[in-house]
Amino acid sequence: MTREDFVGVVKNAVAGLGFDQDAPMVTFPIDVFLIESDLTPVESGKQEFIDGLLDWKPVADTKGIRNAEMIDLDVDDYESAVVKTNNLFLSNLWADGLPIIPPTAEKIDWVLQGTDRPRDEQIGKFMPRGGIVTVETCAISLAMAGGRPEYLPVLLAAVETILHPEMDHDKWQSTSGMTIPVIVVNGPIAKDIRINSGFGLMGPNPQAPAGGTIGRAIRLMQQNVGGALPGTGTMAIFGAMRFTNAVIAEAEDMLPEGWEPHATEWHGIERGTNSVSVFVATGGSNIIRRGTGKETLEVEAEDSLRRVATYMKTANPHYIRGWTDGCAGAVIISPVVANQLAQLGWTKKKVREFLWEHTKVDKKTVIDSGLEQWIRASTDPVAQAADIDPWPISRRSDGIMLLVAGGAHPTHNFWLQGNALTVGKCLVETPSRWKGLLEQADRDIGCADDLCVI
Repeated sequence: MTREDFVGVVKNAVAGLGFDQDAPMVTFPIDVFLIESDLTPVESGKQEFIDGLLDWKPVADTKGIRNAEMIDLDVDDYESAVVKTNNLFLSNLWADGLPIIPPTAEKIDWVLQGTDRPRDEQIGKFMPRGGIVTVETCAISLAMAGGRPEYLPVLLAAVETILHPEMDHDKWQSTSGMTIPVIVVNGPIAKDIRINSGFGLMGPNPQAPAGGTIGRAIRLMQQNVGGALPGTGTMAIFGAMRFTNAVIAEAEDMLPEGWEPHATEWHGIERGTNSVSVFVATGGSNIIRRGTGKETLEVEAEDSLRRVATYMKTANPHYIRGWTDGCAGAVIISPVVANQLAQLGWTKKKVREFLWEHTKVDKKTVIDSGLEQWIRASTDPVAQAADIDPWPISRRSDGIMLLVAGGAHPTHNFWLQGNALTVGKCLVETPSRWKGLLEQADRDIGCADDLCVI
């Protein structure tokens, strides 16, 4: 039994579990699923349920992985090839609405220079549809997104993390809520391949193009391999508002003394190691944290943290998903603010503890907002937290992520609200030809060093 508008999602889920996509379904309009609805149609459809259970036979008669064949297009020149490819991909729902680069055999081979792994190596199943992801799958999506070989190691690490069973990615692929996979990159590779950690890191920056391209490649795989086609495979009512997800780097070289990078602090990964960390967000809020200039630095610092906490302190059921072992979200503060706080004696731990204490939701609000029902309905041990007064947005203070990144300016903080069952991690493997790839990138798109820009 399913809603009429959820047929695509259910078919994806059935396929992802290894069953025939044409498994029997009895569909009903959304009215039946609303609170206090009339269930008479369900009773009258009883025979359909019986027929589906007793008489259905699968259409598929073979099993295995189907490798798609290359498509030949009759074109006159490069321009017509690009136009025809984009038209073909849009009409088959393989593109995302923005222009793509034709993933020719030559282009895919070029991108695959970014790894020593076999192109047919299987990484996992992209749920809920359950399409098989190989190294070549990642290269194809990266080529379509306009990526380069040196971007591939980070993309592979991010995809491996997303597909790990603990990430439970089939849920946020098909949900009706806004979900954005956020990939935080640590280690020297972030600068090597131009992933943004400074001004404009959440948006476009031609000086740091890698993050947006890698994120778009992930989005293309979410749709084409995982089946997250809006309105069919994902029921996100408002969508994720981004073609590129969020792939950002932490400003490690601007961390205050004593402040560890995110990968070290959260995952225990040694500083200077190339790695990715992945969590799911449901959107972001830009928060003015700077004072008017009439306060002392100490007062401004504490007032700003209280303002940030007011954005975080909400009776939002999304917090329940990551309450036990995930994260409530990520607060991004600029290097300028981080150093100001450090000079005043604030450590990362102290900042998180302050935010945690000031984001607790009082019992009356938990009850009046209906949050209590959501907590009780959870299958997680988090349900026991319903009796906590006030209710914290995460089980412990270290359930709040603190990242140092963004432009060197003190006015704003950024809050990425989480819907993160867990925070995944993966080390990044670079190929034997790595140095040559970076040298070629410098020749192709300019030196990655900041001095070259100046």
